[in-house]
Amino acid sequence: MSSTELPSLLANTVSPKVGAVRVAEGERLRSVGLPGATLTVRSRPPAREGLPPALYVHGLGGSSQNWSALMPLLDGLVESEALDLPGFGDSPPPDDGNYSVTGHARAVIRYLDASGRGPVHLFGNSLGGAVATRVAAVRPDLVRTLTLVSPALPEIRAQRTAWPTAALALPGVAGLFTRFTRGWTAEQRVRGVMALCYGDPSTVTPEGFRHAVEEMERRLALPYFWDAMARSARGIVNAYTLGGQHGLWRQAERVLAPTLLVYGGRDQLVAYRMAQRAARAFRDSRLLTLPDAGHVAMMEDPDTVAAAFRELLVDTGELRGDADLGAPAVRDGADSADSGS
Repeated sequence: MSSTELPSLLANTVSPKVGAVRVAEGERLRSVGLPGATLTVRSRPPAREGLPPALYVHGLGGSSQNWSALMPLLDGLVESEALDLPGFGDSPPPDDGNYSVTGHARAVIRYLDASGRGPVHLFGNSLGGAVATRVAAVRPDLVRTLTLVSPALPEIRAQRTAWPTAALALPGVAGLFTRFTRGWTAEQRVRGVMALCYGDPSTVTPEGFRHAVEEMERRLALPYFWDAMARSARGIVNAYTLGGQHGLWRQAERVLAPTLLVYGGRDQLVAYRMAQRAARAFRDSRLLTLPDAGHVAMMEDPDTVAAAFRELLVDTGELRGDADLGAPAVRDGADSADSGS
């Protein structure tokens, strides 16, 4: 559910265009037309030929920029691409207005089918974690490994700090919130988002904060910003209520890909206690717990997340075991989850 991002330039266009958002050094943006949607894809050139592909999926209110801190750390391991989901980042809304978890998963699947890049190392954060779980469950042929950072999987007792985000799903709430916060500055909004998403917001640099404010201003100028937020929030809530084979926990149990789970001890949106349940649900899982991290560990502590992913590659035989990982041990989920309780 993250809406905190890395640097971008202010763009006052009504409909985002490729190139309107600033990209980090070494990154490229391109637009991909698919049935029912146009997606913006952020990529990095591979360090060498023959690297396996990786695809990154952001959370609610976020964009592909949420992965810009992690991707360069994996340059020698994978060929990285990150999507802007429909209605977020630089991607326009989907043609059918479908912002459900299934709708977002369909967009990811269509991109992978069209690009022929699968199977990929699939990453997801928050909403993107729910989307990635669904993709891995229904299309195991497209997923090589799965890395989930604070995935938005159903909780019976959600944290109170997550209630305002969930409330966006209620009809009319987005409009009320827009009117109520009309006088809020972009700086105030960004401080609120960072306080919610980061374990320690003081770690954000002044430059990073300034660019986040510019990006917030750009987003607020988009006529569909609140609609995309509200409908996607509603999609998460609806996914939480699904039972049977379409339930996210049932689909987590169906995932065949080796899975790395990353949970932050200071996460105010996805409860830290859910780490143990997730570790039990995914049949081939490893759990990394970061007691000081919040909801966006790949932005707060990208080095540790990258090292844990390297260890996953060693564990699955895709990387030599004598490689210098520089990572903390990634232990079995049930044991690891207790370490930060």
